[in-house]
Amino acid sequence: MNASLGGSETVVGVSAFGHDASVAVVRGRKILFAAHSERYTRVKNDSTIAAGLVAEAKSYLGGAKVDRMVFYERPRDRLRRNVFAGQARGAVNYAQNVSGLLWQCYKDDIPLSFVGHHEAHAAAGYFTSGYPDATVVVVDGVGEWETLSVWRAEGRTLRRVHSIEYPHSLGLLYSAFTERAGLKPNEDEYILMGMAAHGEPLYADLIENELVNTTNTPDLVLKRNIHRGLGKWRVDLNDGPTLAASVQTVIERYLSRLMTWVAERFPSKNLVYSGGVALNCVANRMIRDLGVFDNIWILPNPGDAGSSLGAAAALLRHQLEWKGPFLGHDIERQLNPKLVAKELAKGNIVGIANGRAEFGPRALGNRSLLADPRGTDVQARVNRIKRRQLYRPFAPVVLHDHAQKYFDFDGQSPYMQYTARCLAPDAFPAICHVDATSRIQTIDESVHGTHLYLILQEFYRLTHCPILLNTSLNIKGEPLVNTWGDAERFARLHDVAIY
Repeated sequence: MNASLGGSETVVGVSAFGHDASVAVVRGRKILFAAHSERYTRVKNDSTIAAGLVAEAKSYLGGAKVDRMVFYERPRDRLRRNVFAGQARGAVNYAQNVSGLLWQCYKDDIPLSFVGHHEAHAAAGYFTSGYPDATVVVVDGVGEWETLSVWRAEGRTLRRVHSIEYPHSLGLLYSAFTERAGLKPNEDEYILMGMAAHGEPLYADLIENELVNTTNTPDLVLKRNIHRGLGKWRVDLNDGPTLAASVQTVIERYLSRLMTWVAERFPSKNLVYSGGVALNCVANRMIRDLGVFDNIWILPNPGDAGSSLGAAAALLRHQLEWKGPFLGHDIERQLNPKLVAKELAKGNIVGIANGRAEFGPRALGNRSLLADPRGTDVQARVNRIKRRQLYRPFAPVVLHDHAQKYFDFDGQSPYMQYTARCLAPDAFPAICHVDATSRIQTIDESVHGTHLYLILQEFYRLTHCPILLNTSLNIKGEPLVNTWGDAERFARLHDVAIY
């Protein structure tokens, strides 16, 4: 890769032209800004670099010169894979977009570097972990060629020690089943994960027998190329919940063997897990419960959007000051936590659009819809606002000191990265899935950059309930609210008070 920088240089990382573009600005060890392009164009998973995003990123430079821009992929390798996969149209579009970026950097006199796709994923995780050493595992759909990689990290060093290449891909397998279940691949995988609880894994052995060989850990071999979906494979198998449960079981079986192999082969007891598959919080809980690592770090934005930060980190090659995911557009408005809590205690659904936006797909308190989770009609009311299927559950945020009383979970989960069994599902129907699990968020006074802790603390004082329903401030198919103008529009269309 290009020579790393050091000191207090300003580096701009870019992830774009695949899906879910983003830009990150890093100066020395400080993350000044990081945001998704979709929040500015209002196009879900937008792959282009929005003009509004660029303008806001520049505002955080404070007039300083950009020392280097770094892109999250190596375009030549990506184009070779596109040609190999028969994706000529995609290759042409990608080449044109990268050429445009090169021209813009030339006009602005900004040096442009490139790092590998999986290297960016690995760096995003490791250089925000705070660990002195770690084993890094990256699992996604596909980068240039890699679909899975394992890295040894120590100090400023990242060294790849194992990889699997296209077309063999756990992420593409999951996306293919997302499409077969009638959902949108590269967008609705989280819905497939939730759907799995409604089915039984009746086809898991069939999938392993006919589609994927995972017996020679850590290798994974697909028996057919499924980049464009499952095609004519078993077209009679189309029951969504059964398909979802089956492929979820397959990926959990493989990840269990993979993580055990990694823990036995490499000395570090710290795991950094990255790539789009790391958004599967059900599998994450399984990995956590294996108990083969002492510490696990998953960046709250482990997919491609997080790789703008990863690209910058890969170039800088040092630990960044991670203070939390609130790194995007700033809505600078006064918020009274006691007033918000009072409205919630009355049974009202309340929106929060305050402070800096979350960098990542989860709403963690600054672009959130909140509600009392105890009402029997709350789930349906919020789903109607968000225009989602009425059966879909929501996530809880719980005061950390009370988490073990209500959930089978020890430790912290500030970024909604794990599931936990609710110990009182009848008391909190709005945040419990059909299998009585929840995608849990724990919060305490150590979480900076959001008023959510103060709101929940006051809600607990008023109601003796230390839990709130927390979901994203958007409707299905749209990005999270970004600006106060977006928030006002949401409030007007959906009759929700937003603070």
